[in-house]
Amino acid sequence: MGEDELALLDKSINEFGDKFRNRLDDNHSQVLGLKDAFKDSIRALSEKLSLKLKEEERMAAMILEYKNQLCKQNKLIQEKKDNVLKMIAEVKGKEQESEVLMANIQDLKEEYARKKERNLTISTANKANEERLKQLQKSADLYRDRLGLEIRKIHGDKLQFIFTSIDPKNPESPYMFSLSINEAKEYEVSDCSPHLECLAEFQEKVHN
Repeated sequence: MGEDELALLDKSINEFGDKFRNRLDDNHSQVLGLKDAFKDSIRALSEKLSLKLKEEERMAAMILEYKNQLCKQNKLIQEKKDNVLKMIAEVKGKEQESEVLMANIQDLKEEYARKKERNLTISTANKANEERLKQLQKSADLYRDRLGLEIRKIHGDKLQFIFTSIDPKNPESPYMFSLSINEAKEYEVSDCSPHLECLAEFQEKVHN
């Protein structure tokens, strides 16, 4: 091989070496660029993930707060429902008490009406008795003034009638008889002095 050929080969080798070094430099620059781009991508992704995580945490906190508020509202609603049910029960109880009270008032009204009617009957009877008593008192006064009548209650639940002023010749001489009511609720005359033969007939007329 001549010098020219050696010089040409050496030149070729140098050119190839320069190209290879240049290629290596370009690849190294590309690798560094890719590495920086990868770092930037990782950094951007991390930032996005961090923002996403914060957003999710904020949403989770909002959901938890909403759940707490919902629980409080449900509790308030349940309390109000319980209060309403209690008020309804109280109203029903008051209605029942009112019905019982009205029934008692009606019973009292009816009892008052019955008592009023009885009192009216008793008052009417008392007036009739008073009037009868007045008439009897007048008769008793008349018999006392005219016949010297005296009425006594004696043993055996009997009434003893004593007359004076019967005999004009002896106005102090007593005439008497006893009056009672037997088991048959009939008037019975006894102890007549002086004795009257017509006593039995007179008593029979009184019974009729």
